[in-house]
Amino acid sequence: MTRGGLSRAGGFLVVLAVLPLAMPQHWVVSMLVFTVMYAALASSWNLIGGYAGYPSLGHAAFFGFGAYTVALVYPSSHTLSNGLLPFAILPVVAVAAALIGLPIGAIAMRTRADVFAIVTITLLFVAQTLAFNLRSLTGGAQGAGVAIPPFDVGTFERPFYYAMCVLLLVAMGASWYSRNSKIGLSLAAVRADEDKARGIGVHVAGVKLLAFSVSVGITAMVGAVWAYYVNFVYPQFAFDPLITIGMVLMAFLGGRGTLWGPVVGAVILVPAQQYLAYELGGSRLYLVAYALVFLLIMRFMPRGVLPTISDIRRRRRLTAAADNDPPVRRLAGGGLGLAAAGRTDRQGGTGA
Repeated sequence: MTRGGLSRAGGFLVVLAVLPLAMPQHWVVSMLVFTVMYAALASSWNLIGGYAGYPSLGHAAFFGFGAYTVALVYPSSHTLSNGLLPFAILPVVAVAAALIGLPIGAIAMRTRADVFAIVTITLLFVAQTLAFNLRSLTGGAQGAGVAIPPFDVGTFERPFYYAMCVLLLVAMGASWYSRNSKIGLSLAAVRADEDKARGIGVHVAGVKLLAFSVSVGITAMVGAVWAYYVNFVYPQFAFDPLITIGMVLMAFLGGRGTLWGPVVGAVILVPAQQYLAYELGGSRLYLVAYALVFLLIMRFMPRGVLPTISDIRRRRRLTAAADNDPPVRRLAGGGLGLAAAGRTDRQGGTGA
């Protein structure tokens, strides 16, 4: 924890708090809700996909689990006396999703890399199929309604925005702790070489399951807030593969395995996606344009935005240090001068 890090964190908190006040238009705050939502999703996915190197494509299953949990606890027939009550059950949603994720992770993490990705995306489609067929719980294709939030119309989006901000801070806090603890070192060892990590005494299965459980728990809480915000849950939207793809792309774009990378990726892609959806939504060509934006950036910044910028700054510092270091120049000049003198003496001696 450095002074610079604390300054960045403080400035980030101030920006999050002030944004909906500085730009109070409903459409702007709504976009901020989704931007922060995807930043939280990408940061939570980063725990398992970035630090542990396990590219999960099934996180939307837990997003949908959180959404339907809120719909079951606070259905549309329920009248809320306090609009903050659904937010109070978020920790319960997280614990339930984490407990469900333990056996799923234990089975899925017997595989690695692309096989793990296939197994997890299969989980997503299984969850979506169950949501369509368990009509007594989910309402099937007709969906499930959520209790109407009794918030003021003029500032309706703000409670959801600040709830998403809290979840983003939770996800970033878990990410920061992972980077600066023994758990983070263990996850880095697993990502580099799982067999060697096991050989040097890393509790591979334990740290992987811990990262997976925390990741899906945060994802489920985000899904719960999303369902309360949109006020109706359909299986094809709650268990949408595009939700998983979005969080993965944002983590890769900003910089997988970094603290701020998922946030940067969300800030770039979510407004671009919303704009393109508005301009090209009728033909759904916005999906092609959305992919093109990502491909162009990844073409020129393959490691992500933040790692690429860090590499450029590091090379510039090294170049400046080499150019401006007087002892190095004197040593190099003296060495060349001595070598030249030696050659002259040898030539003179040979001539004599």
